[in-house]
Amino acid sequence: MTNFTKVTEFILIGLSDHPHNLRLLFVVFFFIYILTVITNFLIIVFVFKDSQLHTPMYFFLGNLAFIDVSYSSVTAPKMLLDLATENHSISFPACTTQVFFFIYLASGGVILLSAMSYDRYIAICHPLHYTQIMSWTACTYMASGVWVLGFLYSLIHTLFTLRLTFCGPNTIHNFFCDLPHLFQISCTDTFINIVVILIVGGILGIGAFAITFVPYFRIFSTVLRIRSSHGKLKAFSTCTSHLTVVFIFYGSIIFIYFVPTTSNLFTLNRVVSMTYALINPLLNPLIYSIRNKDLKDAVKRVISPYKRKIDHL
Repeated sequence: MTNFTKVTEFILIGLSDHPHNLRLLFVVFFFIYILTVITNFLIIVFVFKDSQLHTPMYFFLGNLAFIDVSYSSVTAPKMLLDLATENHSISFPACTTQVFFFIYLASGGVILLSAMSYDRYIAICHPLHYTQIMSWTACTYMASGVWVLGFLYSLIHTLFTLRLTFCGPNTIHNFFCDLPHLFQISCTDTFINIVVILIVGGILGIGAFAITFVPYFRIFSTVLRIRSSHGKLKAFSTCTSHLTVVFIFYGSIIFIYFVPTTSNLFTLNRVVSMTYALINPLLNPLIYSIRNKDLKDAVKRVISPYKRKIDHL
């Protein structure tokens, strides 16, 4: 049976209902998006070019930076275009495509954070076997699993989204297309879609959540037994950076997908979505870089040859 859709496009409300705020919002979020692209791209470059960062931890951090810049690019360009032109329409195919890539990269980020947690667990709790367990072959398989599982997870939800028909209101109270908002305006019964989210999302979410948080009980127990204050501080530093990113990421997801979207929460939902889709990809490289001596040293090593060439000119 062919998919029948009366509504051929949707209207994205955007970040503000007040037209006089659009110019200011455009400037602010254009700056945020450009900064997000630059900071994540620089992390990828430093991890690729500096041989001392060719370790599993920074290999995964490079993958996270790539996910962040791609993830932000799914929503930010369309949002900026809407702010600049005040044309908030989006076609059904474009909306579905946005849903696919948004879920793909978000789920990939969740799985990657669990892989990074496992890496920290092995590094701190089994340091003598770290190079054997976290070999480049193992890291490649884990990174491949992130992209493959994220793709399959997103494909399932996207295919079930295509069964929906839209014949009534076409207004989406957000600045991008996402499943909760499409369910809210669909004329089709979304019971099956919700069941799929609960089952498939539950399996992926609980699995990733367990792999991410359970090892930290052992990690903190091991760190507290470290006699050297420098070693203890270094271990806590890498763990707190990772946990900060994890809590922000999971907190946003829980609010968006598990708190019912009502008219009273439209504004708050948009704020959380903004944090989830636009702010997080910028915060992640900053959180990992501010207290990371290895990255700071890598920046100096990568930049110093170019600096010497400029000095000789």
